Amino acid sequence: QVQLVESGGGLVQAGGSLRLSCAAFGRSIDNDAMGWFRQAPGKEREFVATINWSGDSTYYAESVKGRFTISRDNIRRTVTLQMNNLKPEDTAVYYCASARDGFIRTMEFEYVYWGQGTQVTVSS
Repeated sequence: QVQLVESGGGLVQAGGSLRLSCAAFGRSIDNDAMGWFRQAPGKEREFVATINWSGDSTYYAESVKGRFTISRDNIRRTVTLQMNNLKPEDTAVYYCASARDGFIRTMEFEYVYWGQGTQVTVSS
């Protein structure tokens, strides 16, 4: 079993940047694809970004493409989401998750372990 802990959320003005981190505890995540999802108030949770086990393949939601970058450090057991040019519509609770295998995954049901989430608020 793996425990995922997110950090780095906060309040930022539109156009600003934030860097979210996800730390894994309990076991290695070397073989797991990792992903970020988000849930805005009153909305369903949605996919944001994913990275494969080795870090050489990534995939993004259209709404964040070109602004967000996902990366990983398997030695430190961390996954990072760099968010630039933030918009008010990026306001949400952001969740880190580990997938059932090492390949790119975009659907919630393909993820096994989830963090508790970190709040990101972008003011206009």
